[in-house]
Amino acid sequence: MSLIHTITILICLAAVFSYVNHRFFKLPQSIGLMVISLVMSLVVVALGKLDLGIENGARQFIMGIDFNEALMHGMLSCLLFAGALHVNLSELLDQKWVVGALASVGVVLSTLITGFLGYYLFNIAGIDLPLIYCLLFGALIAPTDPIAVMGILKDARLPKPLEIKIVGESLFNDGVGVVVFLVLLSLLPPSSITVPGIVMLLVEEAIGGALLGWVLGYVAYRMLKSVDNYQVEILITLALVLGGFALADALHTSGPIVVVVAGLFIGNHGRRWAMSDKTREHLDSFWELVDELLNAVLFVLIGLEVVILSLDRPYVLAGLMAIPIVLLARFLSVGVQIKLFSLVREFSERTIAVLTWGGLRGGISVALALSIPPGGQRNAIVTITYAVVVFSILVQGLTIGRLLRPHGRETRQT
Repeated sequence: MSLIHTITILICLAAVFSYVNHRFFKLPQSIGLMVISLVMSLVVVALGKLDLGIENGARQFIMGIDFNEALMHGMLSCLLFAGALHVNLSELLDQKWVVGALASVGVVLSTLITGFLGYYLFNIAGIDLPLIYCLLFGALIAPTDPIAVMGILKDARLPKPLEIKIVGESLFNDGVGVVVFLVLLSLLPPSSITVPGIVMLLVEEAIGGALLGWVLGYVAYRMLKSVDNYQVEILITLALVLGGFALADALHTSGPIVVVVAGLFIGNHGRRWAMSDKTREHLDSFWELVDELLNAVLFVLIGLEVVILSLDRPYVLAGLMAIPIVLLARFLSVGVQIKLFSLVREFSERTIAVLTWGGLRGGISVALALSIPPGGQRNAIVTITYAVVVFSILVQGLTIGRLLRPHGRETRQT
């Protein structure tokens, strides 16, 4: 099937599912799309038992879509930029130490806790995963997904300090998580990577990504400042996002970090000093539309992926076991750091609970799992990852509002 036909089918499905959700179920957009896609996929799998040929057609369609390529080298750049565009840099800098620690130390701690607990507990489910693969799972599931977080929490009306912590962390920790994942992936046999090689990879990906994002953001800012035509300026931001991500790939730096830094630069300095009111209005409308469209397609894709999963009993059982493991790792990695920071600044007593339950996982984790080399370990990790992502989006996403309601004024100090 051609690329244009694939895109057409996904957009049509997203449109129909959006209509059904808005008309009948009235769930949050992202959750509603995923629920309907998931139910449709399960129906297709069930009908496959009747040998009607429907499941085979659906499997061929889904397997023809490279989820990792579509998200990590396509949609992700636009979604991250759209999210970073509206983050207030001064508010983010006020929380820089907390956000920075959660997005870096938190990812490493969560990776280690999840990896080692999984290594010992997955055996109970009948899966013998080597430690390196358990750590790979820990790395891909550790970062909170900015797409899921912003897509589901945008209507939660969080107090600003707490919103900045959650959104700021999610924007940066996926870049850190991808770097940790790549380091661990490079250790899979046969491996010739050395400690200096790992250090260089970290420098190239993280620091190089931040520097490249700042440079590209500044160049785009100067271009925006020199013209006053919203069509041209929107094209400049689109070129910044797509071209910046492609350049990051070519230079072996972190594309997500490049786009986030550039988005923060344009969203703050660019919006304030380089755009007219008319341009800001059109720019916001354009990127909001891009964000909504890509989010819709992404969550439909996540729901459809169940058609190609290996639903063997040990894999499903391990996936159910992984849910509390991942939540515990998140709770411990967040809790230790918030307790330490509370020695020098005040936090609400429920901050840890909100950050733990609000740390949603999404398409990035699925995409990273699908990038693992083919084999039995890959099939197990993909199914386990999918179970955690579905629980995160459906259960955590639907209940986070209830957790926040009693928070009230209390969270305003966090």
